[in-house]
Amino acid sequence: MQKFVFTLLFSLLMMPTQAQPLTRELRDYCQSLQAEFAQIDASRQETLQALAQYIRTQRQAGQVVNLTFICTHNSRRSQLGQVWAKVASLYVGFADAEVQTYSGGTSASACNPRTVAALQCAGVPVAVLSDNQNPENPTYEVRLGEGLQPFILFSKRYDDAFNPQTAYGVVLVCSQADETCPIVRGAAVRIYHGYEDPKRADGTAEEQATYDATCRLIAREVLYAFTLAAQTNE
Repeated sequence: MQKFVFTLLFSLLMMPTQAQPLTRELRDYCQSLQAEFAQIDASRQETLQALAQYIRTQRQAGQVVNLTFICTHNSRRSQLGQVWAKVASLYVGFADAEVQTYSGGTSASACNPRTVAALQCAGVPVAVLSDNQNPENPTYEVRLGEGLQPFILFSKRYDDAFNPQTAYGVVLVCSQADETCPIVRGAAVRIYHGYEDPKRADGTAEEQATYDATCRLIAREVLYAFTLAAQTNE
């Protein structure tokens, strides 16, 4: 408990001193998430600590941190994980090139437009590429701030050639993907950290609120992991 209190106080006080490339809106959003770390229960902290340890170990070894988030259709939760891991890495002060994030599914579908809307509502600059060639599985571009390398979102299998094939960390964000992928080839670490699928609210009055809440939950927990990974006094 004392360790958690220290972690929470540290995270609330910790603001990287160098100029931050993230947009002001994203910095403000992340700062508000830090105040919610106490909402993360002990069991979920454990898996987030495992993720933090992997990130820390890779950085200490001078290796790029490659993370792939996996769910069933690479449509909702894994896309959110990919985006927020990149945001979190920049917010805690890691260089743009130090952390590369990816996502995939056990099958491909499309990045759900409700997912995109939730990201936009949270302040993430994401838009369909103007030269998009596949309207059934559109490609989105994410630009997190001036001078940062943009990256793209589209639905794909986790083992698609676009994603890393070796020396990467895997975070499985749904139980079905966890069961389908007992072994993920080439992964250096495999972590299950599940979330309830916001798809359950599609077409209901709770749709937007459910997607916004899932987006914020994933953002909060991923930021917690990166905040721990940024600490050097463990």
